[in-house]
Amino acid sequence: MDRMDQDERPPYASSFGAVAVEYAAHRPDYARAAVGWAVERAPGRRVLDLGAGTGKLTATLAALDADVTAVEPDPAMLAELRRSLPAVRALAGSAESIPLPDASVDAVLAGNAMHWFDMAVAGPEIARVLAPGGILAGLWNVMDDGAEWVAELARVGGKAVIGPRDTPASWRAATADMHLPKTGGTARFGSPEHAEFPHGQRRTADSLVATLATRAGVLVMPEPERAALLDRLRGFLASRPETARGEFTLPMLTGVVLLQQM
Repeated sequence: MDRMDQDERPPYASSFGAVAVEYAAHRPDYARAAVGWAVERAPGRRVLDLGAGTGKLTATLAALDADVTAVEPDPAMLAELRRSLPAVRALAGSAESIPLPDASVDAVLAGNAMHWFDMAVAGPEIARVLAPGGILAGLWNVMDDGAEWVAELARVGGKAVIGPRDTPASWRAATADMHLPKTGGTARFGSPEHAEFPHGQRRTADSLVATLATRAGVLVMPEPERAALLDRLRGFLASRPETARGEFTLPMLTGVVLLQQM
């Protein structure tokens, strides 16, 4: 999906709640090695999953024995997170208004969410809840377009399906300055450190189309346009030997942008 100006974000950012159950069922988790690498750079195990959605990243953090708190602004997404992870502390809030005390966490992680943050407001707020030496890490799952059929899928689907944060090279470019406030103000974090970890998701043609249907750019399409796009994707996957029959692994990477407090 395209990186959007501030006034364009709300329709996209608020589109996920209507498909919270589908999002939980079809979106991939994050490479465990990527999550572990980020958490190990923090001074302690208290972790905030910010913009936690339905808990994809939260679940991996819990499995790594982090002391995790999840914060999510969308009521439907938060309800799904609480249903699937009842033992996790899950709160309503946003990157711009975090319902936690000062210096209460050692790391703030955001899974496929940091591009929604208004860093002019969120940067100071994240810095406020971080303990000294704490880290901010954004994680994104990107499709590995080094596989020829994935590159062709990107062409067929267009930017609504696979956009400038959804393949490795474009992800690195799009996240190079994402931590900086766009409307003035002081940067609260130093230069980003990027790392990528192999990942994959077992899919069928039908379940991959269902996954792609949860992309924000697809969700906000007029229904006839959305239906035509999904039919085109089904036709493409049916035509490829890699994806036409049964299960296959969608080649992916989990990319991490790690930032230290200044």
